[in-house]
Amino acid sequence: MPVVSAVKDVDTLTMTFVAEFEASVERVWQVWADPRKLERWWGPPTVPATFERFEFEPGGQVRYYMTVPDGTKARGWWTMTAIEAPRHLEFDFGFADENNEPVDPKDCSHGVVTLEGLGERTRMTLVSGFTSAEQLERMAEMGMMEGMRLAQNQIDDLLA
Repeated sequence: MPVVSAVKDVDTLTMTFVAEFEASVERVWQVWADPRKLERWWGPPTVPATFERFEFEPGGQVRYYMTVPDGTKARGWWTMTAIEAPRHLEFDFGFADENNEPVDPKDCSHGVVTLEGLGERTRMTLVSGFTSAEQLERMAEMGMMEGMRLAQNQIDDLLA
């Protein structure tokens, strides 16, 4: 399994996921840069994602929804804040309403993705930062730790 660690740290208000893949940095970058590839792993296997808007550039807007088994759509948004292909990207993220607009832009989190070459392998580190311990715990209670672990473990199939 690609995920080698998943850590919730209340002191730093972060969740950190580290995964390693048998692929080059450039190939792993594509699972972020290509919305059709992103759809195949963003979310646990039983909760597929559909990206309706995907502006992969600093300041770009991303809108998506995840379809839960009962058919309900959970919507989310990203604002891309930094992109340094093929090794680094950052984005603010949160929940969206039925019009794909942020429910509460002030209640957002921040994601930082770093890709590091390890010879023929790539280490991907995703750090999600939160504004408060309450926000961190709310996301943990919603299953973010397990959901992200399940999601990232689908990336190997895309790289095969």
